[in-house]
Amino acid sequence: MNRLDNLFNSKKKDILNVYFTAGHPNLNDTEDIILTLEAAGVDLIELGMPYSDPMADGPTIQDSSTVALKNGMNVELLFKQVKAVREKTQIPLIMMGYFNQVMQFGEERFFRMCAEVGVDGLILPDLPVYVFEEKYKALFEELGLRISFLISPQTSEDRIRQIDDLTKGFIYMVSSSSITGSKSGISDEQMTYFNRINDMQLKNPKLIGFGISDHATYATACQFSSGAIIGSAFIRTLDKATDIKAAIKGFVEMVREPEVLA
Repeated sequence: MNRLDNLFNSKKKDILNVYFTAGHPNLNDTEDIILTLEAAGVDLIELGMPYSDPMADGPTIQDSSTVALKNGMNVELLFKQVKAVREKTQIPLIMMGYFNQVMQFGEERFFRMCAEVGVDGLILPDLPVYVFEEKYKALFEELGLRISFLISPQTSEDRIRQIDDLTKGFIYMVSSSSITGSKSGISDEQMTYFNRINDMQLKNPKLIGFGISDHATYATACQFSSGAIIGSAFIRTLDKATDIKAAIKGFVEMVREPEVLA
C-alpha cells in the first residue's frame, strides 16, 4: 500500500506535514533534514523542487529556491537524494513543484522516476485537473502514485467535488487566497470557509496550508481537518539556524507542544 494511504488510514487527526525546499540551505542537506524531521515526530514531508518562477510561493520560499538553484540543485539530483534517503526511512514523501519542471524532464519519465525512487505523491499546482484526468490518471494508478490538488475559498463547489473524485492522497486546502507565508493567525472568515468545506463531507482527508506557522495556527487547522502543512515558517527557522538538527527539533516541539520549550 502507498505510504500516504497507510498514514491516513492509521492516523485521522493532528497530522503534521512540513515543507522545505530541497537543496536549501545547503545542497546536500536533504537527507539530514528528512531524517531529523522524522525523528522529531513529523508525519509527512513535502519536498519542494526549486524553481525560478514559483507562482504560488511567497518571498521566503522564493528565496530558498534561489539559494537551492545557486547551490546546484536540480530534479535529477533530487531523485538521487530521495533514492538514497528512502533506504533509511519509510516516512511518506511528496514532491511539490510546477508542471513546467515535469515537462522539461519528460512527463512519463518523471512520474516513473518518482515511483522508482520512493516518492509517494505529487503536488503540481499548475497542472490542470482535466489534463491530469485525460493524460496522466491511468499512469498514476499504474505506478501507485498519489496526487493532491489545491482548493481555496474561491473554488466552486462543483470543482471541489471534481477534485475530490480525482484526488488520491489528500486535498490541499489553501487557507486563504494569497501566496505562502503571507499571513499569520486564522480569521473568522477562514473558519467559516473551513466549516463550509467540512459540511461538504468530502471523501478524501484534508490538510490545511498557507499561513500555518506556530502551535496556535496548527491547532486551529487541526480542528477543521486531518492536519496542517507548514512551509515558510520552517524555512525561516532553517535560515536562522546555527545547528540545523537542534533547530528542527525545537521547531517541531514548538508546533506540537509549545510548553516543552517553556
